Order: sequence, then structure tokens, then C-alpha cells
Amino acid sequence: MASDCRETLEIVAGSGLSLDDRSLQNLGSLPRSVSASGSTAVLEPTPRMKTVSRPRPSTDRASTLNDEIPVQETNSNAESLNAGAEAKTDVAAGVNRSVFTDVIELTKPRIVTMILVTTVASALIAGSATLTLIDWFWLMIGTALIAGSAGAANQVWECRIDRNMPRTANRPVPGGRMSYAVAVALTASSGISGSIILWLGNGLVPACVGIATWLIYVLVYTPMKTRTAWNTTVGAIAGALPVFIGYTAAGGTLTELPGWMLFGVLACWQYPHFMAIAWLYRTQYAKAGFCMTTTVEPTGRHAAWQSILGSVALATCGVVLAWFPDGQWVASAASVLATVLILAASWPLLRASLNFRANPNDKTARKMLRWSLVVLPAVLLVMTLRASL
Repeated sequence: MASDCRETLEIVAGSGLSLDDRSLQNLGSLPRSVSASGSTAVLEPTPRMKTVSRPRPSTDRASTLNDEIPVQETNSNAESLNAGAEAKTDVAAGVNRSVFTDVIELTKPRIVTMILVTTVASALIAGSATLTLIDWFWLMIGTALIAGSAGAANQVWECRIDRNMPRTANRPVPGGRMSYAVAVALTASSGISGSIILWLGNGLVPACVGIATWLIYVLVYTPMKTRTAWNTTVGAIAGALPVFIGYTAAGGTLTELPGWMLFGVLACWQYPHFMAIAWLYRTQYAKAGFCMTTTVEPTGRHAAWQSILGSVALATCGVVLAWFPDGQWVASAASVLATVLILAASWPLLRASLNFRANPNDKTARKMLRWSLVVLPAVLLVMTLRASL
């Protein structure tokens, strides 16, 4: 018993607890003999037991004991701080974004650029000698305005759906930076002014082709995107029609073979191009309610076959134009050379489509998309050079 008490006191003393003299006196007043199992145990103070006192925290500010102990932030606090910082960053980015930038983004500038490139190529193939510098200026301005109006109308129509896709949620209208009324006003003004410019600057036929392109893209293609996967075919037609704007502005007609071969190149190219996009964003398209080939048939087989057939048809249209540069059969070294160059320029896109067919995944789809952006201008360049020889 004595050893147990001694050990207990040693533990208490070692733990840093304070034992004053009164406590020791109370312990000393305990009976000095305790009967336990016929033996007498003597409780005596041990010389090893020492009184331990711990200094109380001082109220003096010079003492470090009064310093506040740093408390580690909890995850919720850290997340709140991060969220606040991100919110401030987003606000700052929104303030820095200019109105001009939003207007340009509303018109889908990449599509406008592609349409302008094809318009220039088609005008050169038709015979640009009939166009003066001012004719070129009005052709570019009018075509850009109509194409931009169609892209803006598409965004206005799909603004609610665009909010459901990360790919499009930050566009001016769904992002809340531009009101619906302002977007509609910009769409109408650019479309009307572009049609008038084409009519007065280049003639009635180019203006009518531009209006037809707008109507098919906005009123037919856009609503079809949520109803049937055939929307890609209608979109390909709308995307290829602008070649006739440049072709007819330069003196060509709507019945000539070269113009239709140009149309075929643009229409066929859009299959591998948009099938790659539809695959890469298939999850977002499905959640937003778009009816694309990759959402209707998610294995990618149908998208791959459409890409392969589109690539083959693109090369075929290019080869036909190489042998019929002005609508008449021309057998020459230039025709042979143009055929070889067109086949060589088209092959990477066909190979990428075949690889996507063998292994439909994001990697092969992304390669197909990248090659589509290289192949189209390459084929158009060869066709333009062939028409000038």
C-alpha cells in the first residue's frame, strides 16, 4: 500500500500538478498504521516527492505566455477564403472584359473567319479579275455581317441550353453580360445591313444566297439540333452555301460545275470536323438535350463512318475540280499535279478518320479535329492554284 501511494504521488508530481503544504499536512494527518491482511503499512513522506508549482500566466504584455496561440484554419474557412478570392477574380475579369469583345464573341468569329476564307477562294476560282478593290471590300464586309448575324441568332436561340454546358455557359448572353434584347438588336441590324451591302455592292444573287444561308442556319438547322441527328447534314449545307456568295459575286452562276464542287468540298469537310467536336463534347451535348450522332449512337461507329465518307467525298470533289477547272474537261500536267496534291492534302484527314473508327476515343477525335483545320485550307489552296493555271 505504501509503495502504491508513493507511486501515485510521484505520478502526480511528475504530471506538473501543484501540491501545497496544506495538502501535505492533510496527508500527514492520516492514520499512520493501516491494517491490511494482518500487516501494518506505514505511510511516510518520501524524500523523492517534491512540491512542484507552475507559474500562472502573467498579465504583463511583455510575457510570451499571454501571446495568442495560432489556430489552424479549418477546411471550411480555407474554402470560404478561396471562394471569396475566386469570386473577386471573376468580378475583376468581368469588369475587364470589354463590350466590344462580347460583341465579337456573339458573332462566332472562328466560323466567320472560315466563311470568309471560303468566300475568297470561291471568288478566285470563279475569276476574280472582274472584281475591283471596292468590290472585294463590300464582299468581305457583307459576308462577314451576314455570317456574324447567323452566329448571333444561334446563340440567342440557344441561350438557355448554353447555360447547361461548360463549353458555352460563358458566352455573352447565357453568361449574363449581354441582355437578350441587345443581342436580338445586334443580330437583326447586322443581318439586314449585310444583305443590303451585298445587294448594292455585288448584286442581287450574292445577297439572296447570303439570306438563304441565314434562313437555313437559323430557322432550320438550329431547332433541328434538339430533335434529330440529321441536323449535321442540314448544318453542312448551311455552312457550304457561302461559297456561292463569292462565286456569284465574281461572275459565276449557280449552275456551274466548279461552284458545286466547291460546295461539295465544304459540305463534306464538315462531317469529320463536326463529328470530332460532337464526340469530344458528347456528355455536355447529352446533358443539354442536343440530339447529335454521338448521343444517339454513343459507341462512335456512326460518327466514324460519316467522317470517313466525308473525307473520301471531299477528296473526290477536289479531284473533279482539278480536271474540270472551268466546267470543261481539261487533261493536262496541271490536272495531274493538282490531283496528286489534293490526294496528298486529303490523306491525313482520311487517316485520322480511320484511326477514330478503329479506336473511338478523345485522343483520336482530337487528332481528327486538328487535321480538319489543316486539310481544308490546303485543299482550297490547291484548287485555287489549279483554277489560275
